[in-house]
Amino acid sequence: MKIIAFYLPQFHNIPENDEWWGNGFTEWTNVKKAKPIFEGHQQPKVPLNNNYYNLLDDNVKVWQADLAKKYGVYGFCYYHYWFNGKMLLEKPMEQMLENKEVDIPFCISWANEPWTKAWVGDEKKMLIAQEYGQEEEWKEHFMYLLPFFKDERYIKKDGKPFFIFYRPDIVPCMKEMIDLWNRLAKENGLNGISFAFQCGDYDWNNSKEADLFDYDIEFQPPYASHWLYSNDGKVVALLKKWRRLLAGWAGKKFGIDLYRYGTARYKKITGQTIANYDAMWKKIIDAKPVRNNSIPGAFVKWDNTPRHGDRGQVNVGTPEKFKYYLSKQIKHAKNDYHEDMIFMYAWNEWAEGGYLEPDEDDKYGYLEAIKAALEENNEFPNY
Repeated sequence: MKIIAFYLPQFHNIPENDEWWGNGFTEWTNVKKAKPIFEGHQQPKVPLNNNYYNLLDDNVKVWQADLAKKYGVYGFCYYHYWFNGKMLLEKPMEQMLENKEVDIPFCISWANEPWTKAWVGDEKKMLIAQEYGQEEEWKEHFMYLLPFFKDERYIKKDGKPFFIFYRPDIVPCMKEMIDLWNRLAKENGLNGISFAFQCGDYDWNNSKEADLFDYDIEFQPPYASHWLYSNDGKVVALLKKWRRLLAGWAGKKFGIDLYRYGTARYKKITGQTIANYDAMWKKIIDAKPVRNNSIPGAFVKWDNTPRHGDRGQVNVGTPEKFKYYLSKQIKHAKNDYHEDMIFMYAWNEWAEGGYLEPDEDDKYGYLEAIKAALEENNEFPNY
């Protein structure tokens, strides 16, 4: 079973973050300043041996790859930030491409949302709008990605590089872009591209556009949250639907992100601050594939209060619970999804509580849980 962990590159300084949030801002900034918001809430989280690493250090990337493979994490899915030619946080992935000692399979998810201050809980402040340009810009983007696609470590699906859109619903030129990229891939010696999208906290029911994609990744736990809280009344459900449609229209038309407005406040008002880890996982392992091309997801834990404070959500279990549910999800992936992939949230989302890397509280517990769940099902990967 190929467990592919989402990978956040915001663990190094960039000029834009220094300008927007102060000199030295990285993901560790929010992690270090986190505070407990209720009795028994374990914050701040501290990496094992105070390993507040800098991702521009190649030794860190080699350590991450070796650690992941030791415990059975098959590969990383790097988040990629491209704004019509403008890039952010691109250096770790570029350095990885050049350094073959970072020996782990990888793929890329284009985090194609506008860049906002949501990192630190401000949902309204727009910093960079997401615009897509025309064919010339799409070709520029593809040519930037081509060396990654051709790398021997790049993950393939159906013999083609596997590429993910984080928010497909806000792309106004999706069909034209996919058609062009497939053509360019074949012109450059590839068999095309396997396109997927991350299905987050709603079902993307626009079948005309969803059908452009080869695969649908169930992004957990947001997708399970959608399943759990979708029965909160017809009026609320209708309002949420129209909010989503309006946000998709605004994203396509203006490159802005209305969908996140009020999300954290809504969770606080509706009492969703502390979520039920067992209930969330039960939804995941009991679910049937939404589509015949769905790829199942999983999550380690979730606690985004380092970013959002008391407007955040906490959904934390134990390594033992995680191992129990992941073992069931491995069976579920094989038997019901007929898939050899599970996308895991996450390798290093420290400020959202979704990380496999060792910390002072659980040491290597969550990594050991992955290894045990894979071995229990005779699914430890062959690299």
